[in-house]
Amino acid sequence: MQRRKTRPVLIGGVQVGGGAPVSVQSMTKTDTRDVAATVAQINQLAEEGCEIIRVAVPDREAAGALPEIMRGITIPLVADIHFDYRLALEALAAGVNGLRINPGNIGGRERVEEVVKSAKERGVPIRIGVNAGSLEKELLKKHGGITPQAMVESAIRHISILESLNFTDIKVSLKASDVPLMLKAYRLLAGEVDYPFHVGVTEAGTPRTGAVKSAVGIGILLHEGIGDTIRVSLTGHPSHEVRTGFDILRALGLRRRGVEIISCPTCGRTQIDLIKIAEEVEERLQHFDKPLKVAVMGCIVNGPGEAREADVGIAGGKGAGLIFRAGEVIRKAPEDRLVEELIREIETI
Repeated sequence: MQRRKTRPVLIGGVQVGGGAPVSVQSMTKTDTRDVAATVAQINQLAEEGCEIIRVAVPDREAAGALPEIMRGITIPLVADIHFDYRLALEALAAGVNGLRINPGNIGGRERVEEVVKSAKERGVPIRIGVNAGSLEKELLKKHGGITPQAMVESAIRHISILESLNFTDIKVSLKASDVPLMLKAYRLLAGEVDYPFHVGVTEAGTPRTGAVKSAVGIGILLHEGIGDTIRVSLTGHPSHEVRTGFDILRALGLRRRGVEIISCPTCGRTQIDLIKIAEEVEERLQHFDKPLKVAVMGCIVNGPGEAREADVGIAGGKGAGLIFRAGEVIRKAPEDRLVEELIREIETI
């Protein structure tokens, strides 16, 4: 696939756009004012592979917690701010690596100028975050409701404010819970600007349904070359967001982090409890961060072929299975030993 050409933006040590790998973001679910809980969650997400983290900054107390939070983490932090420009100034003074604001809702032009001046002095990029659920009333009236055109006009309006202040260290998002709406909006704006895009389906849902909607929406755009950084928005622990994000990138061949499990759906030919085995393998390897392809197959039709093509694999037989590594059969193991033997091979790798 040919990726859309965008200008680079640097968030801490992570480049977004300009041909850099698509990065995976998440957002904390803790109360930002609770420093210990917020730092603990960020560091857990960093272990999962999260590359950029965002925190909500709803008030002065939350802004006041940012310096201590910054001291306790190792990945770039973006402050999410609405309505009060003073919170953006405090966040910048605290040393955050990025801002997520809409210039049109944090005050008049003079206040926007203050924020932009401070961001420019510190080399901090700003994400303009357009959301279908919070479009300007006049745009809803003009376009007859929430439309891709209304979302794009909102984004261009906010971009123009920053550009008029000679600030172009910008990335943009156009999020909606409706996948076709979100797709059309991103496609339209992609033809208008060359700023990098933060892509996601907002309010996607629970880990099951939300992962499906996110995979469809984010996956389609990425396959079209649109998207420089992603966030999977799920109702649940943010670790699900990070894992799903990397799953999407891996499925498209854009990133290789962690284990890719190839497992058959099973059928009447399967003579081992493959469902249980596959679930156990996935559980045992969920924190394994090295790029690895693991096949867990149930019968002789596709099993040996898939297992040979994987880094390691199982090809099931009657109450037993063959363990493959690098295309070769290593040994045969009984059903109750298949998982342990597979993990043993992975550990040697």
